[in-house]
Amino acid sequence: MLFRRYSLRLAAAFATALFGAGAHAADTAPIRGGTLVWGVETDPATLNPQLNGQDKTKLLLRNTYESLLARTADGGYVPWLANEYRITDDGKTYTFTLRDGVTFTDGEKLDAAAIVTNFTRLKDAAYSGSASAGPVSRVADAKALDAHTVVLTLSEVYAPFLDFAASLEILSPKAFDSGQLKSGGPEIAGTGPFILKRYVKGQDIHFVKNPAYNWAPKTAAHQGPAYLDEVTYRFLPESSVRTGALTSGQVDVIEGISGNDAGLFKDNPDFTYQNALNTGTPYSLFLNVSFGPTQDVKIRKALLAAVDVDAVLKSVYRGERTRAWGITSPIDSQFYDKSIEGTYGNDPKLANQLLDEAGWSGRDAEGFRIKDGKRLSVEIVQAQATVRDQRNVLLEAVQAQARQNAGIDLTISYVDAGTYTDRRKSGEFGSIANSNTPTDAIDIEYHYLPIDQGGSINYSRAAAPELRTWLKAAAATLDVKERFALYAKLQRFAILDQAYALPLYEPEDQIAAASYVKGINFRPFKQLPESAYDIWRSE
Repeated sequence: MLFRRYSLRLAAAFATALFGAGAHAADTAPIRGGTLVWGVETDPATLNPQLNGQDKTKLLLRNTYESLLARTADGGYVPWLANEYRITDDGKTYTFTLRDGVTFTDGEKLDAAAIVTNFTRLKDAAYSGSASAGPVSRVADAKALDAHTVVLTLSEVYAPFLDFAASLEILSPKAFDSGQLKSGGPEIAGTGPFILKRYVKGQDIHFVKNPAYNWAPKTAAHQGPAYLDEVTYRFLPESSVRTGALTSGQVDVIEGISGNDAGLFKDNPDFTYQNALNTGTPYSLFLNVSFGPTQDVKIRKALLAAVDVDAVLKSVYRGERTRAWGITSPIDSQFYDKSIEGTYGNDPKLANQLLDEAGWSGRDAEGFRIKDGKRLSVEIVQAQATVRDQRNVLLEAVQAQARQNAGIDLTISYVDAGTYTDRRKSGEFGSIANSNTPTDAIDIEYHYLPIDQGGSINYSRAAAPELRTWLKAAAATLDVKERFALYAKLQRFAILDQAYALPLYEPEDQIAAASYVKGINFRPFKQLPESAYDIWRSE
């Protein structure tokens, strides 16, 4: 069996130079000790990182749970829980060599058997639900050759597998026997620099330093235990409340800053302000092709033409957000075809022409289009758990544009987790609004594969055979240029030809902090807020 060995030592040295060396040169030496209070927008639906579907929750869970490899800014890999990896020339077998001396915070040792347990259990639908049909479904065999060597054999070539396997958060084997497994909590141990000690729903979550921690990736600014002794994240869902809490000194850091409030922190010596675009699929209205008026492609295309997205974003975010055009983020540059930009939208004349052709030529007393006495109404279902970043205001602005420019009645339903699950399963909705952050085109698969074949968030319920053909071909080749060409075809088909989705904006994270808070940063490549590991207080 032929292997390609990927020594991570040179990559690690590069990462140290890029991220670690001189990271504190502009400041005095980091101070150890102290506490930090961080105001955050989103209360977690689960604290199990393998089941978590909320990108905002990753900021919290990153403190406790770690992965086999870390990413560099250019998309490369450096050691973390694994020192190196090898891939056979046929692209089907992945071998990871684990580093020595790593322990879970419940006392268990990190070994090959623990990694095997994580991948094996994730394949079990009784534990992971729809995730079992995702990338992990390609794992035909997972075995431990010895205490430090894990071999994962795939049933077929799957190009995004390294990204998936390298970034899977690893849980202690004991976690899988815990009653907290699905919900997450203090019993679900990881290997991270902090230990989850307390979670009060709707109030806060509290972490304490792991004093034994000594295996940070080379992308970190230091090694050894975290600088801070404790970190508390307070759940403050209103943007104005978070801003007020920071400016009044009630918290030290906040994330999720509205466009109106960004100016309070930019170029203000009392604070720092950082922002970064997310990877993955932009926040989009996915239009259901199997239910209601949006079954008609002319209705879907009319909706894309009716909305002036640029004007909506300017009014809601005051120029602080980036317009979206395609099926993945421009941050994922190797798979994003920017030629789609500017090719559709903001054409009320076309929107009205399409609606006339579709037979919705009448109007009711309120100006909405009607056909056979029935109003052209499309229900947008938005999970309450992912209402963040003024998305409620954004949806209302889109709603107003659809009515004003084309007479389309967009209704918005905010639903709890149980109702959201039921509506998704039933397929009885007009649109679901969603974004996600996986890289290496895994996010595209989640949205455009058949629902029962890995399309866990295929909210448009698109099932055109072309989608499956392109995605299967892209996953079966390691040629990046060929994959790009296939995703480009899919993008034009999904947005321009079939109007499966109306992309709105590229999600981003914003962090503002008091000037005495040092070491805040974003993850390299994935660009989500990093854990509190490198953070310290200068006061």
